[in-house]
Parts: sequence; C-alpha cells; structure tokens
Amino acid sequence: MATENADISRMLDEQRANFLITVRDITEEQARTRTTASELTLGGLLHHVVSNERHWMAVIAELDETAEFDMASAGGEYVMADDDTVTGLIAEWEEAASATSAALETLDLDLSVPVPTAPWAPERIWQSARFTVLHILREISQHAGHADIIREQLDGANTTQTWAAAAGMSF
Repeated sequence: MATENADISRMLDEQRANFLITVRDITEEQARTRTTASELTLGGLLHHVVSNERHWMAVIAELDETAEFDMASAGGEYVMADDDTVTGLIAEWEEAASATSAALETLDLDLSVPVPTAPWAPERIWQSARFTVLHILREISQHAGHADIIREQLDGANTTQTWAAAAGMSF
C-alpha cells in the first residue's frame, strides 16, 4: 500500500477507536439519551458515522455522474432507529471500516470523483478520492468530539481519561 494511503488508513483506524471509546459499555437507553441542548445522542452519532463512511466509499466506488443526494434519508441521519442496537451499529461500522481499508490498499487518491448533487449544491462538482476519504476522516473526528461531550455529560466518562488509564496514567 502506498505510504499516503497507509497513513490515511491508520488515521481512520485511530479516529474510529477514539469514537468507539465514547460508546464503550453504554446501554441502549444511554445510546438514545440527550445530555445537551443538542438533539444529538451517542446512538445517533454512531448511526451517522456508519452511514457517512458507507455513503462516501460507495460514491468513490460507483463514480455515478448522475447521482443525487437522497433527501429522504436525511431526516434520520442522526437518529438511532428503534431496531438499531449499539452492538449492531458497531458491527456495521466494523464491516464498513474493513471495506474502506481494503479499498485504500489500491485506491488512486487522485481519482476524480463526481459528487452527488443536492438542493444546496445543484451543480455537479468533482473532487479527488483523497478529499472524499479525508471528508470521512473529518466527520469521524468531529463527531468523536461531540460524542465525548455527550458521554461526559451522561456519566462522566471521557476519551482522554480512558486513553490515559490504559497507558497507566491517572488524573
């Protein structure tokens, strides 16, 4: 695997691990609990990062020059559905992550990717596969921060303390 591809894959793995700390050992009720003024929940954020990674890797794979953003799916993007479970969403993310890692082994990061049009972006634009994969990384990282705040409000746990404890440090 090219060095840049390997670096991006490694960073994705690290950010997924950060995010997953925030949902470690939570109940289904906790996954659906709002702890801030925001509508976001840990389960809703987990649903979103899984959906986001799958969506953008499919955009790269399909290279569909006629694709349009599915507005019907937008309303539930940050919602943990009634039939979703934390364990199930994590398993789905592991599958998506594995597929992303496999794709990154041979992906030409300079590949030009058509972005689905949307009401806020009605003209077709093209971006590199690199930019598209880095968008996935940005989404995971940004929402890991949101999830950390929600989790800390929920029960006091946070990612930094978890990593520090695993390294034998105490606060």
